[in-house]
Amino acid sequence: MARHAILPRTAPFEDKERASLDAVLGAATPIQRAWLAGFLAGLDAAGGQPAAVPAAPPKAAEPLTILFASESGNSEKLAGDVAKLARKSGFKPKVVDFFDLDVASLAREKHVVAIAATWGEGEPPARAMRAYGELMGEGAPRLDGVDFAVLALGDTSYAEFCAIGKALDARFEALGAKRAYARADLDLDFDKPAADWIRNTVEALTPPPSADNVVAVDFAARAVEDDEEAEPSREPKVVEVVDHVNLNSSRSDKETIHLALEFEDGAPAYEPGDSLEIYPENDPALADEILAATGLSGDAVLRRALLAERDITTLSATTVERFAKATGHADAQKLIDSGEAKAWIEGRHLIDLIQSFPATVTAEHLATITRPLPPRAYSIASSRKEVGDEVHLVIAAVRYETHGRARSGVTSTHIADRVRNGAKLRVKLKPNRHFRLPQDPATDIIMVGPGTGVAPFRAFVQERRAVEAPGRSWLFFGDRHFTHDFLYQLEWQEALEDGSLTKIDVAFSRDQPEKVYVQDRIDHHARELVDWLDGGASFYVCGDANRMAKDVRNAVVRAYATVKSLGAAEAEAAVAALQRAHRYQQDVY
Repeated sequence: MARHAILPRTAPFEDKERASLDAVLGAATPIQRAWLAGFLAGLDAAGGQPAAVPAAPPKAAEPLTILFASESGNSEKLAGDVAKLARKSGFKPKVVDFFDLDVASLAREKHVVAIAATWGEGEPPARAMRAYGELMGEGAPRLDGVDFAVLALGDTSYAEFCAIGKALDARFEALGAKRAYARADLDLDFDKPAADWIRNTVEALTPPPSADNVVAVDFAARAVEDDEEAEPSREPKVVEVVDHVNLNSSRSDKETIHLALEFEDGAPAYEPGDSLEIYPENDPALADEILAATGLSGDAVLRRALLAERDITTLSATTVERFAKATGHADAQKLIDSGEAKAWIEGRHLIDLIQSFPATVTAEHLATITRPLPPRAYSIASSRKEVGDEVHLVIAAVRYETHGRARSGVTSTHIADRVRNGAKLRVKLKPNRHFRLPQDPATDIIMVGPGTGVAPFRAFVQERRAVEAPGRSWLFFGDRHFTHDFLYQLEWQEALEDGSLTKIDVAFSRDQPEKVYVQDRIDHHARELVDWLDGGASFYVCGDANRMAKDVRNAVVRAYATVKSLGAAEAEAAVAALQRAHRYQQDVY
């Protein structure tokens, strides 16, 4: 981030010295600058030598532990924001991933901030599961004397909104900790409320000033922070669609789009394992249906907002509450008061609410009822070393029917139905440092990616080919039909021929009477898989979190139990050890 120079060019310093002083002073708070001015004045008064015994030795910076439980990276990013502001306020912050958390150590902390996302139907992120379970268990330590604050992230389209953050907040209090600032429960449009909460929380945790409150300043840490701020911008960029291909055959009941995007000013510095967020537009037919149902069809400005700015599909209990409050609809309010709203919204969208409870709805009401249209993240399916300034994605069109109405995924059908070569899209890079290839290219890798879960592994194979990695690679891929749904079949065959892919095992669930999945292939190759893992291989899973990822993990546990004749607990411990060593990584959704 660029900063204005503080010292004038006429200052009696060399250019390098002036730049160094600008870096320190520009990052310092007013309190830190005042302290430095006083220190220098005192030093000058003492004849240029520090006083032998300072009147008030600097106090050690207040410790602050910042925990994050993250699946998509949002909690981790916000934890970094807390650390930056806390450091400026005189704290010595320590950011800890729940994955690495020693729960017993919390009893020794003084101030704790926890930022937690909720995954699926009220579950903790996969990386946080162990520590979360320990904290909720009977063996959790007492936290008397600990000040805490919790920020909860969630998605109101799920019934258990912010469940993990709420549970952590209650648990800290039950263990004796003192709440320093009230919990906030934030939806997908969390940027501004999160920034407000962080500022208020840091202020609440900051000790009151005192006469001898001279705080030691860690300028080295500030310099590191400044380097981090100088990273390439991750603001949305406009890209052009240069390739749009349906990877399924015309006889498939699925539609999976290979999308190639080109950056005009060069692709951002993405790595295999990262994701790209697409800012979509809503289905124009659905927007028009909502406008017709509310009698607002003539409002062109509102129509544009419904297409590109507002989420007009998601229906949650919060949406129903906002609708009832905005319109005063008695029957909608009864639905809430009876406790039946949660069951009623299942499988329904905003249009169902508007049509089921006719009321006078204004443009202002729609803005109040709906939330901003969020971007959708997709795993990057390419390596920059092979495709240059392009980014490739693999997107499955989501189409289904509930309550007698056809439904569709917002982003996926926008891409499948309304985007073609030459179209422009807004996108933003979403790094994922917890899903990375091994640093040593000689390390073997095992990849499990059914359906569109194969996307990052296409990037992995391209990257390993480009660097001529000597390590072996093994891919497990699954889908419905070999003939119609074998995504990137020719590319995998070429990779086998050139050696960038050592081995592939496939599972096509509908090609035989009994369904066969990737976990069944893992069962079949249990001994070889354990041999690879014992030899140091890293294991990767990408795809559905609700069933596939759990089934695959269970299959790996079974493999250890079978091959090594281990009990259930010992086999589970073996896989848990792989996870702690970052050799079992997941990118699930």
